[in-house]
Amino acid sequence: MLKVHDTSSEIVINHFPDREIKYAFHDIDGTHSLIRDWPPVMSICLYDVIVNGLSEDFDSKANEDRLINLAGAEPHPETDRFCVESAGLSALTQMEWAIRRAVEEGSIRVNCDMKTNSEIIKRIWNGVEYYDDLPETNEMNELLSEKTPRLFKLYEAVLNGYCRNKNLIIAREKPDKFRIAGSMDFMRFLRDNGVVNYFVTGAVVEKGMGMHEEVEALGYRIGKGELVEDIIGSTWTEKMPKDMVMKKLLKELDVDGKNVLVVGDGRAEIAAGALMGATVISRLPINADYQRNLHKELGSNIIVEDYTDERLMRIFE
Repeated sequence: MLKVHDTSSEIVINHFPDREIKYAFHDIDGTHSLIRDWPPVMSICLYDVIVNGLSEDFDSKANEDRLINLAGAEPHPETDRFCVESAGLSALTQMEWAIRRAVEEGSIRVNCDMKTNSEIIKRIWNGVEYYDDLPETNEMNELLSEKTPRLFKLYEAVLNGYCRNKNLIIAREKPDKFRIAGSMDFMRFLRDNGVVNYFVTGAVVEKGMGMHEEVEALGYRIGKGELVEDIIGSTWTEKMPKDMVMKKLLKELDVDGKNVLVVGDGRAEIAAGALMGATVISRLPINADYQRNLHKELGSNIIVEDYTDERLMRIFE
């Protein structure tokens, strides 16, 4: 078992009490892995929906190729910012936001309560993934049920063509190129001192495919007693917000949040970790001023650029 204590150093942004750590819940993208350069891909996919709506064949191969060529080509202020704001949310929630924005703009026409639609748009922007308290029409529910998973799959296909597939090939030969500096040593340190590591992600998890394939290519072995005990994520049709994943894990492991370490770079896992009373570490670039201020407000305890920072190791006994 590993103990943490507040060193009051520059990396500590919100103070925390001394406690024992039994488990660690880690985000993957941007926290440990750099294989997926997802923001420019998501931005163009969402922007395109808002401006052009969704044709019957919006997820065709031709449209996929078009979006691959457009990704990162020019700025799109609203969706670029949304990618920053929504980092860590379920991908299905992010897709839903774009569809709702298209309805708001009139690019998609459907019978719905526009006030409810606008309220949900605001909630998603602020990191909320549940809104069962708001009335919704059957037509809107049917639209989202059909289109959201298809848009999610299109986004993944564009991501594969834009960067993921080629980066995965390189990562198998040069994993250090796509691992956050010190990541492997940090996770080994936790495991070797009795902490059980879990990966949690908003991406779809299928054994030997997608995110599962990526983390293994980077050398993070998954399985009972391995470096990572398990990897838990979403499905193509049912969103699994990270707070839900973490709450479920807490219950299954029969552990108190104060005995958990949460490591991430997105608002979802940081907010969830703070709410459960965990010790929370944000992994953010040194120049990510907006995200750093946001994470402090959300309740993160520590911010580091990478895991080679000697001040990070001083919090552990």
